[in-house]
Amino acid sequence: MRGFIRVLKYIAPYWVKGVSSVSLNLISTVFSLFSFTMVIPFLGILFDNQPLVENPVELSLNAEVIKEYFYYYLSQIIINQGKNSALLTVSILVVIFVFFKTIFHYLSSYVMAPIRNGVMRDIRNSLNNKILSLQLSYFTDEKKGDLIARMTNDVQEVEISVVQSLNNALKAPITMIVYFVVLFSMSPFLTLFVLVLLPISGFVIGRTAKSLRKKSAKGQSKLGLIISYIEETLFGLRIIKAFNMEKKIDKRFADENNSYTSLMNKIWRRRDLAGPYSEFMATIVIIIIMWYGGSMVLSQDVSMLPQTFIAYLVIFSQIITPSKNFSTAFYNIQRGLASVDRIEAILDADITITEKPNAKSKERFENVVEYKNLNFKYIEDYVLKNINLKVEKGKTVALVGQSGSGKSTMVDLLPRFYDVKEGEITIDGINIQDLKVKDLRDMMGIVSQESILFNDTIYNNIAFGMEDATEEEIIAAAKVANAHDFILQTENGYQTNIGDRGTKLSGGQRQRISIARAVLKNPPILILDEATSALDTESEKLVQDALFKLMENRTSIVIAHRLSTVRDADEICVLHEGEIVERGKHTELLEKKGVYKKLHDLQIFA
Repeated sequence: MRGFIRVLKYIAPYWVKGVSSVSLNLISTVFSLFSFTMVIPFLGILFDNQPLVENPVELSLNAEVIKEYFYYYLSQIIINQGKNSALLTVSILVVIFVFFKTIFHYLSSYVMAPIRNGVMRDIRNSLNNKILSLQLSYFTDEKKGDLIARMTNDVQEVEISVVQSLNNALKAPITMIVYFVVLFSMSPFLTLFVLVLLPISGFVIGRTAKSLRKKSAKGQSKLGLIISYIEETLFGLRIIKAFNMEKKIDKRFADENNSYTSLMNKIWRRRDLAGPYSEFMATIVIIIIMWYGGSMVLSQDVSMLPQTFIAYLVIFSQIITPSKNFSTAFYNIQRGLASVDRIEAILDADITITEKPNAKSKERFENVVEYKNLNFKYIEDYVLKNINLKVEKGKTVALVGQSGSGKSTMVDLLPRFYDVKEGEITIDGINIQDLKVKDLRDMMGIVSQESILFNDTIYNNIAFGMEDATEEEIIAAAKVANAHDFILQTENGYQTNIGDRGTKLSGGQRQRISIARAVLKNPPILILDEATSALDTESEKLVQDALFKLMENRTSIVIAHRLSTVRDADEICVLHEGEIVERGKHTELLEKKGVYKKLHDLQIFA
C-alpha cells in the first residue's frame, strides 16, 4: 500500500491533466451511450412499433424531456418523409455520436501521455539523484546489473503496470457507473442481477492476484541478476576468452535465463487469467439477462419492449470491456507494485554521508591536514588502527605497504567517501565533518590507479567538473600532463571520442588524461592512488613526469607500490595491518632495516 501511495505522490503534480483526462473520458462515454440508445428507435421503426409523438414538449435539461422531444422530431420525419428517411436520420446520428465518442476518447489518451511519461521521468530523476547522493559503501553490497535493472526495467514496469493500469482503473469504474445508471433506468430488476455478482467476482480476482506481487518481485530480482551477468561478461570478455570459459559462462547465463523464463511463464499465465475470467463472468450475467429479459418481453410486459430489451443487451455488452480492463488493471498493479518495492529500496536507502545544517564554508587550504587517533572499520574488523598523521601544506607524504594494509582507505576518508566514526580528520584545525561537502572536495584532486573516464570527447573529459574552463586552459593542462602531443595525433584532436571507459586509448594515455583533468582543477590537495602501478615502463615515465609537474608546490598524499616513485617524498609512512609502523624519509627508513627495508629489497630482487 505504501508503494502505491508513493506512485500517487508522483502523479499528484499532474492532477489537472488527470482530471481533464477523466472528464474527457466521461464525455466520450456519454456520446457512446447516445450512439447505443439509437438502437431503440432504429428497431422500433423496423418492428413498426415505434410510438409516434405528435405534440412537442417544452425543452429542459431533463433526460426524459430530451428523449420525448427527440421522439417528436423523429415522429415528424416518419409522418412527413417516411420510415426510410427516419432510418437514415438515426443512422447519421449514430455516426455523429461515434465520431465525437472517438474524438474525446483520443483526447483523453492525448492528455494522459504527458502524465505517464512525466511520472516515469520524475521517478528516473529521483533514482539518479539518490544514487549520486549515496555513499560508496552502498554500492559494494549491491550488484551493478541489479541497480541498472531497477532504474530501467522496473521503472518501465511501473509505467506499464501501475500508471497505465491506474488510468484504466480510474476510467473503467466511471464508464461502468454511467452505463449502470442508464441500465437501471431501463430495467431496475435486470440490473440487480449484475450488482449481486460484482462482489463475488471481485473477491475471486483479489484472491488470485495476491500471489502475483510476490512472484513478480522474484522475477524482477532474477532479471537484475541476468543484467549483472551481462555486465560482467562484457567487462571480462578478454579474460573469459583467455581462459576458454565461454561454455561455463554461457551455461551460467542460460540456467538463470531458463529459470527466469519459467517464472515469467507462471506470472503471465496468472496475469492473463484476469481477462478471460471477467469475460466468462460477464457471459453468465448476459445469459441471465437474456433469459429474464426475454421472459419479460414474451409476457408482453409494457416496461420492456423488444427494442428496449435489445438496446439493454447492447449497452450491457459495453460493460464487459471496462470490467475486463478494471480486473486486468488490478492484476497489473499488483505486478507493478513489486517493481515499486524494488525502486523504493533505493529511494529509501539511508544516506550516511550527510552535511550538517550549520556546516562551515572553506575555500582555501592554508596549513595542515591531520589524522587524529583514527580507527576505522567497514563492518567488523578494524581496517585502520590508531592513525596519527600530519600533512603540512606544500609537503608530499607517501603511504606504502602491502595490499590490504589500509592505504586506500586512509585517502578515501579524506574526501568523505566514507565517514570516520572513531577519531577525526581535520583541515586547518576544522573537522572535515563540519565542512560543506562541496567545499571539502573542491580542495582535492584525485588520480587513481584505474582511470575513470567517460564515453565523451577528450576535451570534455579534461574539462569534467570545470564547465567554465577555456580551450587555452585545457590545452595548457594537457601539456603539463604530457598528453597534448598524442591528443593532436588522434582522429579529431581534442574532439575525439574516447569510447566507453576510454577504451580507444592506451593505459598510459588514459592516465595522462586523468592527470590533465586534475591539473585543470588545480587543487591545493592532491591524492595519487597508485597512479602508475598499471603502466608499462615507457608510459610510467611519461606519467611520472606529468605527476612531478602536478605535485610541484602542492600538498600531496601518494599511495605507491613502487617505492622508486616516492624516494623524494618529504615523509614516507609504512602501513602494516592498518597501523603506521614506520615513518621517515627514504634513507632513514632503509637504515632502520624494518618493514620498509624488506619491501625495498623485495622490489630490487623482483
